[in-house]
Amino acid sequence: MSNASYNKLWGDAQEALNCLLEGESEKALEPPQDQVVIFQMLATFYIKYVQIFRNLENAYDQIVHPQKRILIRQVLDAVMGRILELKNEMVELEFSEFHYFDDILQDLKLSPEQLDIPIPRYFLKEKMEVLREQEKVLAQILANAGLEALQLKLPLKVMPLEEAVKLIQISERARQGRLRAIFMRQIYYQDIKGKQARLHGENAQDLNGAATRIQKFWRSFHQYKKTLREKEEEMVFLGMNPSPHIHSFNHTLLSAQKVTFLRYELQEKHEEEYKEALVTIKTNLKMLEGPDIKESLQDQIRHWFIECRLFLSSPEAWVQLSPTGVQLETMIHRELSQWHSHNVWGHLTCSSHRIVTLEAILHLHGRKRNMTGTFPDYPKEEEGGSAIIFSERTPQQVIQDIIAKEEEENVKKGKKKETKEDKEKKEKKKKKEKAEKKETKKNEEEERWKMAPSLFIPAIEEGNNKYKGVWRDKDESWNFLQDYDPEMIKEEKRKELESEIRVQVDELMRQELKNLKLAVDREKEVPRKAKKKKERKRGRKGKKGKKEKDLTPDRTLDSLYKELVEEELLIRPLKVQLSEYIGEFCYLGTTLRHIAIEPMPSLSDVRQLITLYGILPLGSQTVHEKAPLVKTLLLVGPSGVGKKMLVHAICTETGANLFNLSPTNIAGKYPGKTGLQMMIHMVMKVARMLQPSVVWIGETEKTFYKKVPKIEKEMEPRRLKKQLPKIIKLMKPEDRILIVGTTKRPFDADLKPLCKVYQKIIMIPRPDYASRFVLWKEVIQQAGGKITKSLNISCLSKVTDGFTQGQIVQVVKSILTDRRIRQQKQKALTAMEFITSLARMDPVYKEEEESFKTWYSKTPLGKKRANALSGADEKDKGKGKGKEKGKEKKGKKKGNEKK
Repeated sequence: MSNASYNKLWGDAQEALNCLLEGESEKALEPPQDQVVIFQMLATFYIKYVQIFRNLENAYDQIVHPQKRILIRQVLDAVMGRILELKNEMVELEFSEFHYFDDILQDLKLSPEQLDIPIPRYFLKEKMEVLREQEKVLAQILANAGLEALQLKLPLKVMPLEEAVKLIQISERARQGRLRAIFMRQIYYQDIKGKQARLHGENAQDLNGAATRIQKFWRSFHQYKKTLREKEEEMVFLGMNPSPHIHSFNHTLLSAQKVTFLRYELQEKHEEEYKEALVTIKTNLKMLEGPDIKESLQDQIRHWFIECRLFLSSPEAWVQLSPTGVQLETMIHRELSQWHSHNVWGHLTCSSHRIVTLEAILHLHGRKRNMTGTFPDYPKEEEGGSAIIFSERTPQQVIQDIIAKEEEENVKKGKKKETKEDKEKKEKKKKKEKAEKKETKKNEEEERWKMAPSLFIPAIEEGNNKYKGVWRDKDESWNFLQDYDPEMIKEEKRKELESEIRVQVDELMRQELKNLKLAVDREKEVPRKAKKKKERKRGRKGKKGKKEKDLTPDRTLDSLYKELVEEELLIRPLKVQLSEYIGEFCYLGTTLRHIAIEPMPSLSDVRQLITLYGILPLGSQTVHEKAPLVKTLLLVGPSGVGKKMLVHAICTETGANLFNLSPTNIAGKYPGKTGLQMMIHMVMKVARMLQPSVVWIGETEKTFYKKVPKIEKEMEPRRLKKQLPKIIKLMKPEDRILIVGTTKRPFDADLKPLCKVYQKIIMIPRPDYASRFVLWKEVIQQAGGKITKSLNISCLSKVTDGFTQGQIVQVVKSILTDRRIRQQKQKALTAMEFITSLARMDPVYKEEEESFKTWYSKTPLGKKRANALSGADEKDKGKGKGKEKGKEKKGKKKGNEKK
């Protein structure tokens, strides 16, 4: 696709976003009240936002123009946040983390694959250099500590000397037996040939000799080719020659990779040029247009001084002074020509002619009309200075605001003091009105549903308006290389330059205003010191409790990082992408829920939740700060369903650091209360400084044991039980840190403290038939196996009902060895080969799966879901009775009032 096509893709996404915003605004005015209709509305918005998100992410990755990419990035982050907000709305509506959109996808004519949320590529691309440096530092620390070799080596079994000698003897005797068998076979064949030669005579002997010669030549040629192949394989294995798969790799993919690398280089080049242009254009504007901006600002503020004072004293004088600069100048010169007194100049410290003329005209009007008005107070720097005065308001509007404030003050002064009886009566009436309003509000809230206000829709609207006003109808025929637009930079930098110069002008004009007040009004400002001190003291008192003590103030980040790596609290995450977590979409979710049957979530739904709750907030700072905050995440499921794999996938997709605070890993490290506090402080400090970060607590049920087993008492598994809630309270929206717990036995934990710590609980089930079918196919092909007619994958997926993904992968690796892969030409793979090794494993039985379901039904969200399913009819009846009672009460009240 060319650059124009990606611009078109961006334009289509913006148009779809515009239509979607209009639809949301319409629904916000009159939201539906039926729960089914509400969910369908939220689901359609969610699916449409996902489609827009996919297009915007693709456009952001492909477009080269730096200014366009800034706007796309703004909208992209806002759309991400809006998707998370809609997901939160659906969870609160249905009391379930898993939702099914079968019927809506059919209406929109979309495939289930289009529902997958893409992971933005800029998460890793923008910090690739930082990640490489971190990997180098981590590898160096591990190598110096001798921990890398331990991680790479497989666990070896210790064997006694006698067993090792016996094993060597057995293998040696077997080798000798094979050689003797080959030797005896050759003797046997020679005897047969001799017998045949004696029976058939010389002619037959000549034919047999010719055949043997042909066979010898063919076998020697075949062996020669075989040895060459083995040599090549050996050289590839040793790393001396490249793999033959590289040569057979598709050339189109190679060319596509080259294009992507060139595009990334061009994007970086354009961004660097754009950053340089921001500086150069601003300096040029400062040199050329800076003095003019300064003078215009000063004239504008002086004009405001005159208008405020003259209008406050005599409106007729203000009418005579026109707001235009030319007529104002002529007016000033006329007054100066008629009046020759210069006694007022002694009060001025500045020798500007402009100030002199202003002072003269003000003093003159003060004598002629006996003015009583005063100069306005100049806004402080904290409030924004003179920018507040002229922000979208004319001087007349500013003057009207000043007059309105003075009238309010006069009205307040003229008010009479109310008696105590009147006050008591008014308070009673107010209380009654408040109580009635609360009752009506409660009834309305029960009856009506309203969507929560969004923090991301204003950013989406702002980006959409910028696109409409700037980029939609812009002619870019001159910009073939898609470089930055200098005129747009000038417009932006003029505003920045004006704000910077305004600060300097405000300082000058404050001094000028003081001089004018001293010269004309004889006013002096009284400093107020006592109030400032009190305010400061109050602020200090509030901040003391919030501050966290730094236990390592003298230590550097490198030393803390090194210590955590050496103690194996900071580990290297495995390079696993989330797309490798294979699972299929659930096609019967909505139909089962219509029958009041709760379906088991599919692996595709689990993958989607991991992207929503884990990857997107960690990858984007704006999304993490404004979206519904998820600090903790718990992955529950039987062993082998991929809980650890998902933790590593979160780290690889976001480039996050991985901290291991599992009970088995922290056992014996940093003993005592002080040691535990130091360990947690170090982990959280490094996690904040090197965010995004993931804190993994494996086997987290041990942290919340009801009763610690005798075997594990020395390990002290419940060390983090009291500390985890404190850690979570100290985590702020700015801290991109996610605490992820994994457990295969949640039944052993105390449920209340576990649910208090973990905000989101995701139950990962065993794979269903569709997921198993896709998994068998992918894993066999990745291992080098060939799927033929003799290999019945459907049979394998049916037989392996109850087996987890880890067990299936383990079986495939044990069967598809290098030798078996080579033998596929002569002997194709069959299902029986895999079933024999599966027979040695224990599947996840239905009883175990039911135990996970019953445990999840006891969690807060599970209880709400169960109550919603069971007590929906009862609630409707109760609501009807409540409405009738309310009507009766209202009728009685009306009757009493009539009487």
